[in-house]
Amino acid sequence: MIPSLARPHPALAYLRARRRRPATWSDRYTRVFGLLVAAAVLGRPVAEAIAGLARHADPARLGAGLALVAAAYAGLLVLARALGPVVLPAADASWLVTSPLPRRAVLGRTALLLLSAAVLAGAALGLTALSVFGAPDRLGVRLAAALLLGVAAGVGGMAAAVLGQQSPASDARLQVLIAGALSVAVLAAVLGAGPGRRILAAVAGAPASMGAAVAGVASLAAALLVRRAWAALPRIPAHRILAASTRTARVTSAATTLDPGTLTWVMEDAHWRGRALRSRPWPRLVSRSGPAPALAWQEWLRVGRRPGRLAALLGAAALPAVCADATGGASGPVAGMLLCGALTAAAMCTGGVRREGGDPALARMLAVGGRAVTAARAGLPALLAASWAALALAALQAVGALPAGAWWLFGPAVAPALAAGALRMARRRPIDHSMPVIDTPGGAVPTGPLVWAATGPDLALLGSLPTLAAIASPPVSVAPYLAAQAAAGAAVLTAYILRSARRAPH
Repeated sequence: MIPSLARPHPALAYLRARRRRPATWSDRYTRVFGLLVAAAVLGRPVAEAIAGLARHADPARLGAGLALVAAAYAGLLVLARALGPVVLPAADASWLVTSPLPRRAVLGRTALLLLSAAVLAGAALGLTALSVFGAPDRLGVRLAAALLLGVAAGVGGMAAAVLGQQSPASDARLQVLIAGALSVAVLAAVLGAGPGRRILAAVAGAPASMGAAVAGVASLAAALLVRRAWAALPRIPAHRILAASTRTARVTSAATTLDPGTLTWVMEDAHWRGRALRSRPWPRLVSRSGPAPALAWQEWLRVGRRPGRLAALLGAAALPAVCADATGGASGPVAGMLLCGALTAAAMCTGGVRREGGDPALARMLAVGGRAVTAARAGLPALLAASWAALALAALQAVGALPAGAWWLFGPAVAPALAAGALRMARRRPIDHSMPVIDTPGGAVPTGPLVWAATGPDLALLGSLPTLAAIASPPVSVAPYLAAQAAAGAAVLTAYILRSARRAPH
């Protein structure tokens, strides 16, 4: 009997016939020539990188490297869960999914694309893990085992994400898998920073045959998950595929139109849609302090209603220390990561400012002075930025990337400048694509996206120069830098608040 996949539905066969034109000899020649050119260009660098893996692992960097690999794997799972992962183009999702056509035949192409993406991502993770653990002997066997293990992890994780889209129980198991990957990252970072390095060194020095056996078991488990995910495709609820397709279409539109600000609105809407919120009385101090604190209190409520995101944000404060441990000490990139992380923490609670920026009539209806509202709304971003930066600096000092001293005090000192930068980011307008294009030796550079990306971070960078200088080149005494940072942060925030008086509603 001929399988159902070999006899597509007449409607699907008609759509596939009209969707693409037959491949010509020119098309085939172009594809083969492109593959040959890519192999010629990438062949030698890849061969040199693989040959460089034949070395012993550095015990001092094993923990940090494994933590980064585990965190990257958890990030891939989170991304797959957020995107769907089973999605269709908006037109196909609107009527093919709800039609009586075979669901598996409709979603077959998407499943193949997901499998390809999982294989590529898993292979990259496997090579990264092998670069961390090294290959002291039998490079071919260890390389094959690492690739097989990485592909199994990527394919199995994608299959688990598909199963999670099919049922809430499987989604709960996927969340447990994500939490497990994050726990491995934390455990690896802790072991790598202490006497536990011997355990990681023993793992790195394990026989190659043991790694091949582990890769084989992981491949069997991944194959079982893929089989279950393929069987679960027809049972995925249509409303979940439609919601994921709509969300992905918005993300794609934001990427193609170079409007990254839309991505945050997509995530916010996806989180709050369909949730029932309980009404709670406001604290008396807020309700009696005037309209400006009342407007700022909504950001406190939004942060308090998402404790998981807050915990993940504070947990990410260990990333600069992990990167510094992996690269051998604090440097300019670590200082940049510290600034970006603290600025992200401050920008997490500026939704009200963005909402008013997109609807100026709302700000005029509130009839509250711009200076008072800006000062009130700067409190929570400054608090989160100070907490994140203080934790990150304490972690950097714990791993030995910074010398002795009260480095954590730079967190509260730099927080006002970061709060001003976050508020400025929230008020920036969409990208102006009509701005001129600069012709450089590296190609044409549009100034519209550059100006948009620099609006906000420029203010934070200007007010954080003493902190960045101290981290890039640690001084003997941090007291002068602390004083300079406190003055710079206060000056930047004060100037921004005074300037915001011009935006008061009329």
